[in-house]
Formats: sequence, structure tokens, C-alpha cells
Amino acid sequence: MQRDHRPYFLKQMDIRFQKWYVNHFLRPQFEYLGRRCTFMKPWHVEIFGGSVSLGECPHVIAASDKKVRLTVWPNPGKEGRIRIGDYCLICPGVRISAATEIIIGDSCMMAQGVCITDSDWHGVYDRSQPVGQTAAVRIGNNAWIGDSAIVGKGVTIGDNSIIGAGSVVTKDIPPDVIAAGNPAVVVKKLDTRRHITTRAEWFSDPEDLARRFREIDREKLKGNTVVGWLRSLLFPSRGD
Repeated sequence: MQRDHRPYFLKQMDIRFQKWYVNHFLRPQFEYLGRRCTFMKPWHVEIFGGSVSLGECPHVIAASDKKVRLTVWPNPGKEGRIRIGDYCLICPGVRISAATEIIIGDSCMMAQGVCITDSDWHGVYDRSQPVGQTAAVRIGNNAWIGDSAIVGKGVTIGDNSIIGAGSVVTKDIPPDVIAAGNPAVVVKKLDTRRHITTRAEWFSDPEDLARRFREIDREKLKGNTVVGWLRSLLFPSRGD
């Protein structure tokens, strides 16, 4: 479909249903889930295992072929956990798997297919070990992890840093840089004199932001009818 044929009231019903689904099915699975959360296709979000927390105003996008998975695996003698800060963006296919601890700061963005893990998941020499070596992962505030990047155990990524698409991060990345490659290395330093607008700033007035989105939807969907929407589903034509 090139455009949304739904009438405005149907889109609002869909949004309300997704909010209900999150509160009814997902919220009980989190140790903490913040207010004003936005989930797209929340039935494709999977939460498994121990303590998982997601802060205020998160935006989580999932898809049938790219589920979002937040997993804490049992590790004898340790209690693993995942902590994700406020205003974060989690895109389709993101997998975060912890046996020890993964801490992600505020306003972070994780692009499609990102994988973050704090464990080898098997022993290097004894491969019957279910977890193997583990080391906590720390990702600072306002970090941006690019498409299909992998962040391995024991890594710290500094505030504001960007990890290039497809990179494999095996060592610490300092703040305010762009890193890329396999293994990822610093390729550029950010200009710290320039202001970086964060997602926290974007959400500084969430009520006004929500109102503006409703106005955009109302204008874009103006004139759509139930009959036209059904026609687009059952008998799509060029331009739909």
C-alpha cells in the first residue's frame, strides 16, 4: 500500500487496541515499563526470563518477520537483568540477551536487527556449558547503534557515540565518536561544540507531541471511508 486508506476513527481504534494489548499482555512481563510507551505491533514483542525494565516514553517497533526479543537467560549463581532508559527507540529485529547485566542509557536508538549480548552462550572448550563467559554491557546516553550491528560482552559504549551499520563491537568505544567495522574502531570524532538534539528533547512536551500527531493523522486520512478502505483491501488497484 502506498497510503493508509483507513478512516481516522479506525486508526485511532487500532492505536487504542495496541495500547490495551501492551498494558494487558506485555506490562506484567516487565519488572518496570514506563509511562507513555508506544508499541507498534506489540504482539511481535517477546520478553523472556528475569528482570527487564524499560523507561519512560519508549518507542518499540516490531514486525512478524523481525520480532523484538528481550531475554534474560538463567545463569546459575547470578541474576541477570536488562535495564533500558527513558526515550529509547527499539526497531524491528532487535535482540537483547543478558545472562549478567545489560544497561542502556536514555535516548538511545537501536536500529533494525541490532544484537546486544553479555555472554558467549557456550563454553569455548566445554560447549555443554549453557552460558559460558559473561561480562556486563554498558551503553551510554544518546548512543545510536546502527542497522545489524552486534555489541558483544564486556563492552562499554560512551555517551552520544554512533556505531555504524553491520559493525561488530568487541572493545570499548569512547563517548562522542563514530565507530565502524569488524571489529569496530573509531573512524571519526563528533564535534562536541555542536548541540545534539536528543529524543528526550523531542519528548519534552509529550501531550503537545501527541496532539500534533493526531492533527497530522486527521489531515492525512481526511476523506477516507470504510467502503474505500475495504475496497483497497479486497480489490487493490494501482496507486493504492
